[in-house]
Amino acid sequence: MGTSIYFWIGFHVFIFIMLALDLGVFHKRTHKVPVKEAVMWSIVWISLALIFNLFVFFEFGKIKALEFLTGYVIEYSLSVDNIFIFILIFSYFAVKAQYQHKILFWGILGALLMRGIFIFAGVALINRFHWIVIIFGGFLVFTGIRMLFQQKTDVDPETNVIVRF
Repeated sequence: MGTSIYFWIGFHVFIFIMLALDLGVFHKRTHKVPVKEAVMWSIVWISLALIFNLFVFFEFGKIKALEFLTGYVIEYSLSVDNIFIFILIFSYFAVKAQYQHKILFWGILGALLMRGIFIFAGVALINRFHWIVIIFGGFLVFTGIRMLFQQKTDVDPETNVIVRF
């Protein structure tokens, strides 16, 4: 049994509405987010995920609901390492606390959009040109070896064209 296209359209519309509410209404003014507010918003978003899990349970059954919940818990726990990366990046670039939420929001949204574009483009390329998997694999091996032997260099963000922009 497949899920209808209307479900997916509705799901994505709901996600985009929630993202627009988050940035455009609830966090319209930039401010330093205190711990109490961060905990409250975490409870709100986790509650929304659990409500969606109830919907999955009643609409698709116990197995699908358990699969969703398992995936959600795994992804949520794996996202903790991203917090450390964000802290490192914000510290390195001396991002003020009041701008961090907005930067995170746009960064995550951009990452999701780029991920979607690259996944669809990669699948289309692999379906059309099967041999391209060898090139993708070779690129991964090359970048892995390059990272392994990379010398530590000092980075000056002020000279970076993108950062200055």
